[in-house]
Amino acid sequence: MKLSYRDIDPFIKNPDPAARVILIYGPDSGLVSERAQIIGKTIVDDLTDPFNVVTFTSDELTEDTARLSDEANAMSMMGGDRLIRIREGADKLTVMLKSYLEDPSQNNLVIIEADNLGPRSSLRLLCEKAKNAAALPCYIEDQRDLGRLIRESLKAEGLQIDMDAVNWMGANISGDRRKVRSEIEKLILYKGPDKSQVSLSDVQACCGEAGAQSLDDLIYGAGGSDATGALRAYTTLLEEGVPFIVILRALQRHFRRLHITKARIEGGEAPDRALKMLSPPIFFKQQKRFQSQLTRWSLGGMTRTLSKLSELEAQCKKTGTPVETVCAQAILSISATAR
Repeated sequence: MKLSYRDIDPFIKNPDPAARVILIYGPDSGLVSERAQIIGKTIVDDLTDPFNVVTFTSDELTEDTARLSDEANAMSMMGGDRLIRIREGADKLTVMLKSYLEDPSQNNLVIIEADNLGPRSSLRLLCEKAKNAAALPCYIEDQRDLGRLIRESLKAEGLQIDMDAVNWMGANISGDRRKVRSEIEKLILYKGPDKSQVSLSDVQACCGEAGAQSLDDLIYGAGGSDATGALRAYTTLLEEGVPFIVILRALQRHFRRLHITKARIEGGEAPDRALKMLSPPIFFKQQKRFQSQLTRWSLGGMTRTLSKLSELEAQCKKTGTPVETVCAQAILSISATAR
């Protein structure tokens, strides 16, 4: 089935059960990944569950064409439905998928993530025409769609935003969904406990060109004893004009989430469950790094680091403080050893 623009959001929230294979494709890889995760969670609660989720690339399946059918028709050892994720989707899958769709599993779901596929793509055409498959495009969002995403994301954090600020953000941060999410996150960090209405000057002060990768490299480098990587990311953020307050609060938020999760685990919560309780969830590509830092750091070490970062924020707000230098020293100190 071919989804029209107005059908996409309802389908993502409540996928048509007739679609046993869902192709999610488009130039916005961040949006492709985000929508695959949302739809995947309608089948399984934990996308890292090794019993109910299996992930392949197109190359892996074409090397062993029986694997798709075997996995898609297998029963879960733990009960419930299973999810089969195929990344790097390409036309080489078409013959295999066509055969599978002749008698697909009525319980397990196959999701294919792909880059932009032209109208002549055999894989796209197969999923558009088949009654038991669906093709879901992910194009770069226009300013109107971004405006809705910005307002909804800020509202969830108890923040309202001026319309001129929304319009400026929508015009200046378009691109990959992951980049857009990162810019919104930077704005939330910039506001901190201040719940006053977000103004145009607020968004212009903190929404620069530095994307998600630089902030991730900073916080995971600092928490993972990678001083070189953390300082490199810090330099990139400064060069892009990201305010020091955004950098400090990104570190604070990261260690606060580590602290909360570690405390839950030490309180008896299962590690996987404790991780899933975080909201928003850890981006799937960073889950292993986050879990590694949970092991590396003690609860006391996290507490001391949060206290140090809080003191540093207060210090940096004082006139005459060499902000760039003291922040770099703090990042080096945090990166030096896990506590």
